[in-house]
Amino acid sequence: MSPIKLIVIAILLYFGYRLLVGDWKKRKDAKKENSAQDVQGDESVADVLVEDPICHKLVPKQQAIRLNSQTRNEVVYFCSEECCNLFLSQEGESEKK
Repeated sequence: MSPIKLIVIAILLYFGYRLLVGDWKKRKDAKKENSAQDVQGDESVADVLVEDPICHKLVPKQQAIRLNSQTRNEVVYFCSEECCNLFLSQEGESEKK
């Protein structure tokens, strides 16, 4: 083999090695980044708990029944329809007085 062929083969092997090592490092860094995000995702709050004003249960805000209260001028969250209806009846009685 001529020296030029050896140099060309050596250069091709070097670039092939750099491509493989570079790809491997990118994958390794991506795995580290994903695992770091998983840890942060576990620590972050997935949902906020709100308290039902009737039975005082804590309910995830996403699953709670929402009601715009006219007397409180705010959104009130309930664990069930029964608590919401009880609140509405109590709110109606307080308006009559």
